[in-house]
Amino acid sequence: MTDPKGENAFPTANCRAAIENVTPEIDGGQFAVKRTIGERIVVEADIFADGHDVLGAVLKFRAESESNWTEIPMEFLVNDRWRGEFTVTTIGVYFYTIEAWVDHFKSWRRDLKKRLDADQDVAADILVGVELIENAAKMANAAETEKMKAWANALRGEKDSKSAGALALDSEMAEVMVCYPDRRFATAYDKELRVTVDPALARSGAWYELFPRSTAVAGAHGTFKDCEAQLPRIARMGFDILYLPPIHPIGKSFRKGKNNHRICQPGEPGSPWAIGSSEGGHKAIHPELGTLEDFRRLVENARGHKIEIALDIAFQCAPDHPYIKEHPEWFLKRPDGSIQYAENPPKKYEDIVPFNFECEDWRGLWSELKSVFEFWIEQGVKVFRVDNPHTKPFAFWEWCLGELKRKNPELIFLSEAFTRPKMMYRLAKLGFTQSYNYFPWRNSKAELTEYFTEITRPPLSDFMRYNLWPNTPDILTQFLQSDGREAFMIRLILAVTLGANYGIYGPAFELCENAPREPDSEEYLNSEKYEIRRWDLAAPQNLEGLTTRLNQIRRENSALQSNNGLKFHPTDNEQLLAFSKTSDDKSNIIFVVVNLNPHYTHSGWLDLPLEEFELEPSRTFQMHDLLTDTRFFWSGRRNYVELNPHRLPGHILRLRRYTRTEHDFDYFL
Repeated sequence: MTDPKGENAFPTANCRAAIENVTPEIDGGQFAVKRTIGERIVVEADIFADGHDVLGAVLKFRAESESNWTEIPMEFLVNDRWRGEFTVTTIGVYFYTIEAWVDHFKSWRRDLKKRLDADQDVAADILVGVELIENAAKMANAAETEKMKAWANALRGEKDSKSAGALALDSEMAEVMVCYPDRRFATAYDKELRVTVDPALARSGAWYELFPRSTAVAGAHGTFKDCEAQLPRIARMGFDILYLPPIHPIGKSFRKGKNNHRICQPGEPGSPWAIGSSEGGHKAIHPELGTLEDFRRLVENARGHKIEIALDIAFQCAPDHPYIKEHPEWFLKRPDGSIQYAENPPKKYEDIVPFNFECEDWRGLWSELKSVFEFWIEQGVKVFRVDNPHTKPFAFWEWCLGELKRKNPELIFLSEAFTRPKMMYRLAKLGFTQSYNYFPWRNSKAELTEYFTEITRPPLSDFMRYNLWPNTPDILTQFLQSDGREAFMIRLILAVTLGANYGIYGPAFELCENAPREPDSEEYLNSEKYEIRRWDLAAPQNLEGLTTRLNQIRRENSALQSNNGLKFHPTDNEQLLAFSKTSDDKSNIIFVVVNLNPHYTHSGWLDLPLEEFELEPSRTFQMHDLLTDTRFFWSGRRNYVELNPHRLPGHILRLRRYTRTEHDFDYFL
C-alpha cells in the first residue's frame, strides 16, 4: 500500500479476521430490517481468517437510546458460516454489527489437546498458555483475576506434562477465559446495520374498510356518530383496525357522478378521493360527517373497543382545494394557464389535480404534506393507509416517513401501491410498514404457492410485510364476480390464514357484492366511491358468522399471527391447496387445506413431512378442525381430505399431539 506521496502506508489496525455476506442486510445496509416488538433478529455471516487459528465472534446490538452495546457470542455453523441472534424489546430503532478476532487461547487449547493425544512433550506449550492466562487476568474482575493467577501459577509449577495438560484443559478455566479474549486486533464489521421495530399490530392485524357516509340507518348522509354505532359489530367480528376512506370536504368542480360518470347529477356526493373545497382541505372534515370533536370521540370510542382508526391519506386535490389558490406554484400548469388535472392515458381524472413534486418550492410542499400527517396524529390517529404512494418521489417518502417515525415510532403506514414489484419493494424499504400486493389476482394452486413462497422468504420478508385484501373499492376480481358466495368464502379463508395481516372492504365483501360496472371491468356496479349505499346486513348471504369465527381462530393461534413458518405441502389434486404455519416455539401448528374450486367437491391425499413436526409414523395424531370443531384422527404420511365448497371450502386444522399421562391414559394436547 502507498500513500499519495508514494511512501509506504499501513492499515490502521492489524486485523486478520474477515467478515462477509452478512444477513439480514438490505442493500448494503442502506435500509433497515423490519421487525415487531418481541421478534428475533437472526444474524449470519461468513467469518474466517488466514491460517488455522480458532476464531471468536460476537453479535453486538443496542437500542438507539442506548450508548453501550450488548454482545452475544456467535455460533460456528459450517463452512465459515456463523450465527447469532437477539430479541428486540422496545419500539423504535436498533443497531447491530459484528466483531471477530483470532482467539489465541482457544487455538492454544485445541493444539495442546492434539499434542497430548499424540503423547508429545508439552512443557514449552504450557508456558505459552501461562502467558495467555496472565495477560487475560489483567482484564478480569478482582475475583476472577485471583483465580486466573492461581491457575497460571499451578500450571507453571506442575512438572508432570500429563498433569499440567489436564489442568490446562480444565473446563472451568476455559469458561472464564472465553470472557476475556485478546481483541486488540479484532475486525469490526464496517457497517452498523439498522432494525426498525414496530408495534405488534404491524405484525398481525385484521382491517375493516368502511365508508362513513353509508352508515346512516335512514336515507341521510352518514356521520361519525353513525360510525360509532357500527363499532360493537366490527369489534364483535374481531377486527383490529377500522379504515376510513378520505373524510375531508369533497370538491365540487368536475365532481364525478354515479358509476364514475363524468357528469354529476344534483345531490350526488362525489368521490372522497377528490379532496378539498371552499370548506377546507386535507386538515378539514366533510361537514356532513360531523366535527373534529366528533372524529376525536370516534377515535377514543373505537380504542375502547380495542380498535384503531386508520385514515386514508391521498396527496391530491380537487380543483377547488384551498391549496390551488394559496399555492398555485405547487401544481403543473398547461400552456393555456389552467391547472393540469390527473391523467393515466387514456383515463382522465378531471376531479383530481396532482401535486408537482418538482416545483421550485418543493421544500415548502414537502413540509406542508408532512404536516397533514402530523395534524391527524394530534387527533389520535396512529394508523394510515396511503393512496398511490408510487406516484410520489421516493426521496419524499424516505424523508417524510423517517421524520414522522422518529417522533412517533408506533405509527403504521399501509402502502396502497398495486404496481411493479420493484416499486413496491422500494417503498417498503423507504419506511412503509405494510403493503398491498398481488394476492387478489393469484387464484390457482401454482400461482399461490409460487407467489407466497417468494414473499415469505428473505430478503423480501426482512423488509416487506404483506397485507392481504381479497377486495377493495377499486378491485372486484373476476374470480369474485363469477363464482358466487363460495368464491368469497375461499378468498376470505386464504386471506386470514396465508397472511398475518389482512383486510376486507365491507360490507360489500360480507354481502358478497359481485356485480361489475361493465364486462371485463374490476369496478363495482353502483360503486360506493361515487354514491351513498344502503347495506342490508341481515341478508341471508352475509358472511359475518364465518368472518367472526376466522378472526377468533386467528387471535387464538399464534402461528397465524406471523408471516414466518409458512410451508406448502403436496396434494395429488391441483384444486386442493395445503399449507402449514408454525409458531416460533413450535407449540402451535396449524394446517390449512382449501378447495380452490367454488363449484365442485374435491378430494385427495395430503402428504405431510412427519419428521418436521416430530410425529411418529406408527402413532395416531389428531387434527382438530377449528372451523367446525370436528376432530380427525390421522396416522402416517398420507391422509385423505374432501371439501364441499357449498358447505365450507376449507379446513383449518390444529395439530394436537398424542401423548401419555402419568396415569397411563392417552390424551391429545
